[in-house]
Amino acid sequence: MASIERGAPSRSPANNGAANQEHALLDFAQRLDRHREGRIAVHIHLSRLQSHNRREHHVRIAVDTFEELVKQFDGRIFVLANQDIIFICKGVRVEDLDKAVLKLRYLFSEDPLTRLSDASSEGGFCTWYRLEEDYKRFLALATRIHELHEAHQRDSASLSASSAEARRKPRRPLTPRILTKVVELLENADLSSLVRNQSICAFVADQQMQPVFDEKYVSIGDLERLILPDFSMIEDPWLFKYLTQTLDKRMLSQIQREIQGSDRAFSVNLNVSTVLSPDFQKFDQNIGVGVRGRLVIELQKVDIFADMGAYLFARDYLRERGYKICLDGLTYLTLPYIDRERLGLDLMKLAWSSELVDGLRPETLSELENHIRQAGRARIILNRCDSEAGIEFGRRMGISLFQGRHVDQLLNQNRPLSQRLGSVRYR
Repeated sequence: MASIERGAPSRSPANNGAANQEHALLDFAQRLDRHREGRIAVHIHLSRLQSHNRREHHVRIAVDTFEELVKQFDGRIFVLANQDIIFICKGVRVEDLDKAVLKLRYLFSEDPLTRLSDASSEGGFCTWYRLEEDYKRFLALATRIHELHEAHQRDSASLSASSAEARRKPRRPLTPRILTKVVELLENADLSSLVRNQSICAFVADQQMQPVFDEKYVSIGDLERLILPDFSMIEDPWLFKYLTQTLDKRMLSQIQREIQGSDRAFSVNLNVSTVLSPDFQKFDQNIGVGVRGRLVIELQKVDIFADMGAYLFARDYLRERGYKICLDGLTYLTLPYIDRERLGLDLMKLAWSSELVDGLRPETLSELENHIRQAGRARIILNRCDSEAGIEFGRRMGISLFQGRHVDQLLNQNRPLSQRLGSVRYR
């Protein structure tokens, strides 16, 4: 989005002009040196919000909040590449500007960031600058933003070149030596930019998708492209499993920060060994009873059957503490061998594939439907639904819970923007 001049219409945050915002901000800040009188700047730190609160329509609404002030008070808005917003105006009453900021705080009221003081050492929702007094500090901010953006642009160009080169070469499997370096790097890394959310939804009346809970996961593909474009992290299953144990620890830390002040239900995929580790016990001690009841622990079937004794111990511990348990990684071939009740599972995920409608005999489908009924139709989540065919198949089987890219599309299409920005979930 380009800077908004007085009276000019706002433009989408996805506009290609966004790449010039950091340079435009620095240029404008430098020219303000002789025109500081009566000017106020406010830096809205949208980049510190949880990822599901930083989607394009959120940024657009945030920009629109300042639109009237732009027209009335010689304002300028800069939307940065990290989705932060900086608004600068002249002659506005602090009370009027504060009303706009309070409106944004209300919009994101479910996010823990809005509960922090702006003077918090952890960094608050916004930072204010009276340019007559704070000009040097503001100029330093603009300079730092510009420098960081330029460095990111160079790194992105280098990474793109490396990725293109990697696509021309066969990717090498992870080695123990490289894995050790990756684990050391991840030990204290901030994974927030790699954490993704995908909704598990119930199909309800009027062809609507209603979110039930969100799965939080680290995008392995993005992680590979970011730190190891020449290697495949999943080539060696045993080394990959060791890597996921490190990622589990980082996810627990990430979740603990995000759940404060939120009433959303969510799931996270963990190793059985992680559930039995001191890291999980510490996590469990730091969260409230209400959070445990809203947290679904997803476990992989290979991990469960590799050590049934460890799983049974972990299962009893999780159930005693109030967590729900979901078995992930099932296909139509493995579902018949799973007794949900004997394993003490609350939910099971069945992977959708086109083979379910293109390659199976009618009697096989009938047997599958019978196994779904025995497991409990309301306990099955049909995941990897990337097309309408998956939803149609699941409904024929009596399944009501779905997950996948097509589900995300239906969720956004069927719900008006005002509902997507409701008090419980921001989509």
